[in-house]
Amino acid sequence: MKVVFRKYGGSLHWHHPARLLGEDAHGVWVGCAAGTTGAKGDGPPVVWERAFVMLFPRDEWWVALFNDQGHKLDIYVDVTTVPEWRDGEVTMVDLDLDVVRTKEGRVFVDDEDEFAEHQVLLGYPPEVINQAEAAARDLVKAVTDRLPPFDGATHLPYLSQVR
Repeated sequence: MKVVFRKYGGSLHWHHPARLLGEDAHGVWVGCAAGTTGAKGDGPPVVWERAFVMLFPRDEWWVALFNDQGHKLDIYVDVTTVPEWRDGEVTMVDLDLDVVRTKEGRVFVDDEDEFAEHQVLLGYPPEVINQAEAAARDLVKAVTDRLPPFDGATHLPYLSQVR
């Protein structure tokens, strides 16, 4: 299967193959083994050194990535439009804001400057801005409070399938 992030307006962003791992109450899980190759837009290929799994919730404005041991980031959550599935591909629009938890447990919102810039440059409608900001607020609380699926354990059975 293929994971395809786009930017508002349709331009290609991050994209890579992934393996469908399963589904639970949180959504659909996919994984990438160490050595998986992806790309950002039309840029050169990037090879990821460590395995990771991604969670695509059914009706939420985000996509979560859970890294394997040894990575400096524990969790990286992209605020996006609701993921859509078609013909072996999941796609969504990356809305710039990211909620990140480091291995040390620090939680922060990244790319707020890019979000502000793209509101003007790409013409985000007010409802998209509001949904993205609400998702980021909710995610900061859930990731900080380690609520499932951000509890540090929910993703482990899926990650074990791609190690």
